[in-house]
Amino acid sequence: MAVRLAAGAAVVVAIAVLAAGVGAVAIPLDSTVAIALDRLPGVSMDGDWPDSWETILWKLRFPRIVMAGLVGGVLALSGAAYQGLFRNPLADPYLVGVASGAGLGAAVVFLTGSSLFAVGGGLLPIAAFAGAIAAVSIAYLVARRSDGLPLTTLILAGVAVSALAGAVTSLLMIRSDPSLRPLLSWLLGGFSGSRWNHAWLILPYVVPGAVVLLAYGRVLNVMQLGDDHARAAGVNVERTKIVLLGIASLLTAAAVAFSGVIGFVGLVAPHVVRRIWGADHRFLLPMSALVGAGFLILADLGARTLASPAELPVGIITAFAGAPFFLFLLTRKAR
Repeated sequence: MAVRLAAGAAVVVAIAVLAAGVGAVAIPLDSTVAIALDRLPGVSMDGDWPDSWETILWKLRFPRIVMAGLVGGVLALSGAAYQGLFRNPLADPYLVGVASGAGLGAAVVFLTGSSLFAVGGGLLPIAAFAGAIAAVSIAYLVARRSDGLPLTTLILAGVAVSALAGAVTSLLMIRSDPSLRPLLSWLLGGFSGSRWNHAWLILPYVVPGAVVLLAYGRVLNVMQLGDDHARAAGVNVERTKIVLLGIASLLTAAAVAFSGVIGFVGLVAPHVVRRIWGADHRFLLPMSALVGAGFLILADLGARTLASPAELPVGIITAFAGAPFFLFLLTRKAR
Protein backbone atom coordinates (compact mmCIF):
# COMPACT_ATOMS: atom_id res chain seq x y z
CA MET A 1 0.00 0.00 0.00
CA ALA A 2 2.78 2.44 0.89
CA VAL A 3 4.47 1.84 -2.47
CA ARG A 4 1.26 2.60 -4.36
CA LEU A 5 0.66 5.77 -2.36
CA ALA A 6 4.24 6.93 -2.94
CA ALA A 7 3.87 6.25 -6.66
CA GLY A 8 0.57 8.17 -6.69
CA ALA A 9 2.17 11.13 -4.94
CA ALA A 10 5.03 11.10 -7.46
CA VAL A 11 2.55 11.14 -10.34
CA VAL A 12 0.72 14.14 -8.83
CA VAL A 13 4.01 16.03 -8.45
CA ALA A 14 4.90 15.21 -12.07
CA ILE A 15 1.51 16.46 -13.26
CA ALA A 16 1.99 19.67 -11.27
CA VAL A 17 5.45 20.32 -12.72
CA LEU A 18 4.29 19.66 -16.27
CA ALA A 19 1.22 21.89 -15.80
CA ALA A 20 3.38 24.73 -14.45
CA GLY A 21 5.33 24.95 -17.69
CA VAL A 22 2.26 25.14 -19.94
CA GLY A 23 0.45 28.38 -20.65
CA ALA A 24 0.47 31.56 -22.70
CA VAL A 25 4.19 31.72 -21.93
CA ALA A 26 5.69 28.25 -22.36
CA ILE A 27 8.50 27.45 -19.91
CA PRO A 28 10.81 24.46 -20.58
CA LEU A 29 10.54 21.55 -18.18
CA ASP A 30 14.14 21.75 -16.98
CA SER A 31 13.77 25.45 -16.21
CA THR A 32 10.50 24.86 -14.39
CA VAL A 33 12.13 22.24 -12.18
CA ALA A 34 15.19 24.40 -11.57
CA ILE A 35 13.10 27.46 -10.65
CA ALA A 36 11.03 25.35 -8.25
CA LEU A 37 14.08 23.82 -6.58
CA ASP A 38 15.90 27.16 -6.36
CA ARG A 39 13.50 28.37 -3.67
CA LEU A 40 14.04 25.35 -1.42
CA PRO A 41 16.17 25.91 1.71
CA GLY A 42 19.78 24.98 1.14
CA VAL A 43 19.32 24.54 -2.62
CA SER A 44 20.86 26.88 -5.19
CA MET A 45 20.34 26.27 -8.89
CA ASP A 46 22.46 27.96 -11.52
CA GLY A 47 20.42 29.02 -14.52
CA ASP A 48 20.06 31.80 -17.05
CA TRP A 49 16.26 31.85 -17.22
CA PRO A 50 14.53 35.25 -17.54
CA ASP A 51 13.22 36.92 -14.41
CA SER A 52 9.77 36.94 -16.00
CA TRP A 53 9.67 33.12 -15.92
CA GLU A 54 10.31 33.11 -12.19
CA THR A 55 7.61 35.73 -11.67
CA ILE A 56 5.08 33.79 -13.75
CA LEU A 57 5.73 30.56 -11.89
CA TRP A 58 5.93 31.82 -8.32
CA LYS A 59 3.33 34.59 -8.52
CA LEU A 60 0.75 32.98 -10.81
CA ARG A 61 1.07 29.29 -11.70
CA PHE A 62 2.51 27.61 -8.61
CA PRO A 63 -0.08 29.13 -6.20
CA ARG A 64 -3.03 28.08 -8.36
CA ILE A 65 -1.59 24.60 -8.92
CA VAL A 66 -1.11 24.14 -5.18
CA MET A 67 -4.67 25.36 -4.53
CA ALA A 68 -6.07 23.10 -7.26
CA GLY A 69 -4.24 20.15 -5.74
CA LEU A 70 -5.44 20.94 -2.21
CA VAL A 71 -9.05 21.50 -3.26
CA GLY A 72 -9.09 18.42 -5.50
CA GLY A 73 -7.63 16.28 -2.74
CA VAL A 74 -10.09 17.62 -0.16
CA LEU A 75 -13.14 17.11 -2.37
CA ALA A 76 -12.07 13.58 -3.33
CA LEU A 77 -11.27 12.65 0.29
CA SER A 78 -14.63 14.01 1.45
CA GLY A 79 -16.36 12.20 -1.40
CA ALA A 80 -14.79 8.88 -0.41
CA ALA A 81 -15.88 9.44 3.21
CA TYR A 82 -19.45 10.31 2.16
CA GLN A 83 -19.66 7.29 -0.12
CA GLY A 84 -18.43 5.00 2.63
CA LEU A 85 -20.75 6.51 5.20
CA PHE A 86 -23.85 6.38 2.97
CA ARG A 87 -22.71 3.04 1.49
CA ASN A 88 -23.45 4.47 -1.94
CA PRO A 89 -20.83 5.13 -4.68
CA LEU A 90 -23.04 7.92 -6.07
CA ALA A 91 -22.80 10.08 -2.93
CA ASP A 92 -21.19 13.50 -3.38
CA PRO A 93 -19.54 16.06 -1.06
CA TYR A 94 -22.28 18.58 -1.88
CA LEU A 95 -24.99 16.16 -0.80
CA VAL A 96 -26.15 17.97 2.34
CA GLY A 97 -26.31 21.53 1.03
CA VAL A 98 -22.69 22.66 1.23
CA ALA A 99 -22.53 24.09 -2.29
CA SER A 100 -25.84 25.96 -2.16
CA GLY A 101 -25.04 27.44 1.24
CA ALA A 102 -21.63 28.61 0.03
CA GLY A 103 -23.22 30.06 -3.11
CA LEU A 104 -25.67 32.03 -1.00
CA GLY A 105 -22.88 33.41 1.18
CA ALA A 106 -20.91 34.45 -1.91
CA ALA A 107 -23.98 36.02 -3.50
CA VAL A 108 -24.55 38.18 -0.42
CA VAL A 109 -20.98 39.51 -0.66
CA PHE A 110 -21.10 40.13 -4.41
CA LEU A 111 -24.56 41.66 -4.57
CA THR A 112 -24.38 43.90 -1.51
CA GLY A 113 -21.25 45.61 -2.79
CA SER A 114 -19.13 44.51 0.17
CA SER A 115 -15.37 44.69 -0.26
CA LEU A 116 -14.09 41.29 -1.33
CA PHE A 117 -10.86 41.89 0.56
CA ALA A 118 -12.20 43.47 3.72
CA VAL A 119 -10.86 40.84 6.11
CA GLY A 120 -7.43 39.20 5.89
CA GLY A 121 -7.55 36.76 2.98
CA GLY A 122 -10.86 38.20 1.79
CA LEU A 123 -14.47 38.55 2.86
CA LEU A 124 -15.67 36.30 0.04
CA PRO A 125 -14.23 33.00 1.34
CA ILE A 126 -15.37 33.86 4.86
CA ALA A 127 -18.95 34.46 3.68
CA ALA A 128 -18.94 31.34 1.52
CA PHE A 129 -17.59 29.23 4.37
CA ALA A 130 -20.18 30.60 6.79
CA GLY A 131 -22.99 29.91 4.31
CA ALA A 132 -21.81 26.35 3.74
CA ILE A 133 -21.53 25.56 7.44
CA ALA A 134 -24.94 27.13 8.14
CA ALA A 135 -26.60 24.99 5.45
CA VAL A 136 -25.02 21.78 6.75
CA SER A 137 -25.93 22.66 10.34
CA ILE A 138 -29.60 23.20 9.44
CA ALA A 139 -29.76 19.90 7.56
CA TYR A 140 -28.07 18.13 10.48
CA LEU A 141 -30.39 19.63 13.11
CA VAL A 142 -33.46 18.66 11.10
CA ALA A 143 -32.22 15.08 10.73
CA ARG A 144 -31.10 14.92 14.34
CA ARG A 145 -34.65 15.50 15.57
CA SER A 146 -35.42 11.99 14.33
CA ASP A 147 -34.30 8.90 16.25
CA GLY A 148 -30.48 8.92 16.08
CA LEU A 149 -29.18 10.30 12.78
CA PRO A 150 -30.97 8.57 9.88
CA LEU A 151 -28.94 9.20 6.75
CA THR A 152 -31.99 9.19 4.46
CA THR A 153 -33.54 12.01 6.49
CA LEU A 154 -30.25 13.91 6.34
CA ILE A 155 -30.17 13.64 2.53
CA LEU A 156 -33.76 14.85 2.23
CA ALA A 157 -33.05 17.73 4.61
CA GLY A 158 -29.96 18.61 2.58
CA VAL A 159 -31.99 18.66 -0.63
CA ALA A 160 -34.56 20.97 0.98
CA VAL A 161 -31.88 23.31 2.35
CA SER A 162 -30.13 23.36 -1.04
CA ALA A 163 -33.37 24.28 -2.79
CA LEU A 164 -34.08 27.06 -0.30
CA ALA A 165 -30.55 28.50 -0.48
CA GLY A 166 -30.64 28.34 -4.28
CA ALA A 167 -33.98 30.12 -4.34
CA VAL A 168 -32.72 32.91 -2.06
CA THR A 169 -29.59 33.29 -4.22
CA SER A 170 -31.72 33.57 -7.36
CA LEU A 171 -33.97 36.12 -5.67
CA LEU A 172 -31.00 38.25 -4.68
CA MET A 173 -29.66 38.12 -8.23
CA ILE A 174 -33.02 39.10 -9.72
CA ARG A 175 -33.57 42.01 -7.34
CA SER A 176 -30.05 43.40 -7.75
CA ASP A 177 -28.57 45.10 -10.76
CA PRO A 178 -24.77 44.70 -10.62
CA SER A 179 -22.64 42.89 -13.14
CA LEU A 180 -23.31 39.23 -12.41
CA ARG A 181 -20.29 37.95 -14.32
CA PRO A 182 -17.98 37.73 -11.24
CA LEU A 183 -20.63 35.88 -9.25
CA LEU A 184 -21.43 33.47 -12.07
CA SER A 185 -17.71 32.84 -12.58
CA TRP A 186 -17.28 32.06 -8.86
CA LEU A 187 -20.31 29.75 -8.86
CA LEU A 188 -18.68 27.73 -11.65
CA GLY A 189 -15.38 27.50 -9.76
CA GLY A 190 -11.83 28.50 -10.59
CA PHE A 191 -8.36 29.35 -9.34
CA SER A 192 -7.47 32.46 -11.34
CA GLY A 193 -7.21 34.57 -8.19
CA SER A 194 -5.33 32.02 -6.09
CA ARG A 195 -2.40 33.31 -4.03
CA TRP A 196 0.00 31.71 -1.57
CA ASN A 197 -1.86 33.20 1.40
CA HIS A 198 -4.98 31.28 0.34
CA ALA A 199 -3.09 28.02 0.69
CA TRP A 200 -1.94 29.01 4.18
CA LEU A 201 -5.52 29.93 5.13
CA ILE A 202 -7.00 26.61 4.00
CA LEU A 203 -4.30 24.38 5.51
CA PRO A 204 -5.55 24.66 9.14
CA TYR A 205 -8.79 23.05 7.95
CA VAL A 206 -7.30 20.55 5.52
CA VAL A 207 -4.57 18.97 7.61
CA PRO A 208 -6.47 18.14 10.84
CA GLY A 209 -9.60 17.16 8.92
CA ALA A 210 -7.70 14.87 6.58
CA VAL A 211 -5.91 13.21 9.50
CA VAL A 212 -9.24 12.48 11.22
CA LEU A 213 -10.86 11.05 8.08
CA LEU A 214 -7.84 8.86 7.32
CA ALA A 215 -7.93 7.53 10.90
CA TYR A 216 -11.49 6.30 10.30
CA GLY A 217 -10.53 4.04 7.38
CA ARG A 218 -10.89 0.80 9.33
CA VAL A 219 -14.16 1.93 10.93
CA LEU A 220 -15.61 2.72 7.50
CA ASN A 221 -14.70 -0.79 6.40
CA VAL A 222 -16.69 -2.20 9.31
CA MET A 223 -19.66 0.09 8.62
CA GLN A 224 -20.05 -1.34 5.10
CA LEU A 225 -21.63 -4.39 6.79
CA GLY A 226 -24.49 -2.28 8.16
CA ASP A 227 -25.20 -0.42 11.38
CA ASP A 228 -26.11 -3.53 13.37
CA HIS A 229 -22.94 -5.39 12.42
CA ALA A 230 -20.88 -2.29 13.16
CA ARG A 231 -22.40 -2.00 16.63
CA ALA A 232 -21.73 -5.68 17.24
CA ALA A 233 -18.08 -5.03 16.32
CA GLY A 234 -17.86 -2.29 18.94
CA VAL A 235 -18.33 0.79 16.72
CA ASN A 236 -20.24 3.74 18.14
CA VAL A 237 -22.31 4.22 14.99
CA GLU A 238 -24.07 7.48 15.88
CA ARG A 239 -20.87 9.18 17.01
CA THR A 240 -19.07 7.94 13.88
CA LYS A 241 -21.79 9.39 11.66
CA ILE A 242 -21.55 12.75 13.40
CA VAL A 243 -17.75 12.90 13.20
CA LEU A 244 -17.54 11.84 9.55
CA LEU A 245 -20.37 14.12 8.43
CA GLY A 246 -18.97 17.05 10.36
CA ILE A 247 -15.37 16.70 9.21
CA ALA A 248 -16.23 15.93 5.56
CA SER A 249 -18.64 18.87 5.43
CA LEU A 250 -16.10 21.18 7.07
CA LEU A 251 -13.43 20.18 4.53
CA THR A 252 -15.85 20.65 1.63
CA ALA A 253 -16.95 24.04 2.92
CA ALA A 254 -13.33 25.19 3.21
CA ALA A 255 -12.60 24.02 -0.34
CA VAL A 256 -15.71 25.69 -1.78
CA ALA A 257 -14.93 28.93 0.06
CA PHE A 258 -11.65 29.36 -1.82
CA SER A 259 -12.41 27.74 -5.18
CA GLY A 260 -16.11 28.21 -5.85
CA VAL A 261 -18.43 25.35 -6.67
CA ILE A 262 -16.54 22.58 -8.53
CA GLY A 263 -18.56 19.45 -9.06
CA PHE A 264 -17.84 15.78 -9.79
CA VAL A 265 -14.31 15.60 -8.31
CA GLY A 266 -15.60 13.97 -5.13
CA LEU A 267 -17.70 11.58 -7.20
CA VAL A 268 -15.23 10.51 -9.87
CA ALA A 269 -11.96 10.12 -7.96
CA PRO A 270 -13.14 7.67 -5.25
CA HIS A 271 -14.98 5.56 -7.79
CA VAL A 272 -11.91 5.29 -10.03
CA VAL A 273 -9.80 4.17 -7.07
CA ARG A 274 -12.46 1.71 -5.95
CA ARG A 275 -12.71 0.16 -9.41
CA ILE A 276 -8.95 -0.24 -9.82
CA TRP A 277 -7.66 -1.00 -6.33
CA GLY A 278 -10.67 -2.13 -4.32
CA ALA A 279 -12.83 -0.74 -1.53
CA ASP A 280 -10.52 -0.94 1.50
CA HIS A 281 -11.00 2.54 2.96
CA ARG A 282 -7.58 2.48 4.60
CA PHE A 283 -6.19 2.76 1.08
CA LEU A 284 -9.23 4.22 -0.70
CA LEU A 285 -9.22 7.47 1.29
CA PRO A 286 -5.60 8.60 0.73
CA MET A 287 -5.46 7.37 -2.87
CA SER A 288 -8.72 9.16 -3.67
CA ALA A 289 -7.15 12.38 -2.38
CA LEU A 290 -4.17 11.90 -4.71
CA VAL A 291 -6.35 11.10 -7.72
CA GLY A 292 -8.58 14.09 -6.97
CA ALA A 293 -5.56 16.39 -6.69
CA GLY A 294 -4.14 15.24 -10.03
CA PHE A 295 -7.53 15.41 -11.73
CA LEU A 296 -8.22 18.99 -10.63
CA ILE A 297 -4.71 20.18 -11.55
CA LEU A 298 -5.32 18.83 -15.07
CA ALA A 299 -8.78 20.40 -15.15
CA ASP A 300 -7.31 23.77 -14.15
CA LEU A 301 -4.68 23.38 -16.87
CA GLY A 302 -7.45 22.84 -19.41
CA ALA A 303 -9.39 25.82 -18.04
CA ARG A 304 -6.52 28.23 -18.62
CA THR A 305 -5.29 26.86 -21.97
CA LEU A 306 -8.22 25.48 -24.00
CA ALA A 307 -9.73 28.91 -24.73
CA SER A 308 -6.52 30.97 -24.42
CA PRO A 309 -6.19 33.96 -24.02
CA ALA A 310 -9.57 33.69 -22.27
CA GLU A 311 -10.00 31.41 -19.27
CA LEU A 312 -12.81 28.93 -18.67
CA PRO A 313 -14.27 28.22 -15.23
CA VAL A 314 -12.83 24.98 -13.89
CA GLY A 315 -16.33 23.78 -13.04
CA ILE A 316 -17.12 23.61 -16.75
CA ILE A 317 -14.13 21.33 -17.38
CA THR A 318 -14.97 19.00 -14.50
CA ALA A 319 -18.62 18.92 -15.59
CA PHE A 320 -17.67 17.89 -19.14
CA ALA A 321 -15.48 15.15 -17.71
CA GLY A 322 -17.64 14.14 -14.76
CA ALA A 323 -21.22 14.31 -16.06
CA PRO A 324 -20.78 11.51 -18.64
CA PHE A 325 -19.02 9.44 -15.98
CA PHE A 326 -21.90 10.02 -13.57
CA LEU A 327 -24.44 8.94 -16.20
CA PHE A 328 -22.33 5.86 -16.87
CA LEU A 329 -22.43 5.00 -13.16
CA LEU A 330 -26.20 5.46 -13.09
CA THR A 331 -26.77 3.14 -16.04
CA ARG A 332 -24.49 0.47 -14.54
CA LYS A 333 -26.23 0.74 -11.17
CA ALA A 334 -29.65 0.45 -12.88
CA ARG A 335 -28.56 -2.70 -14.69
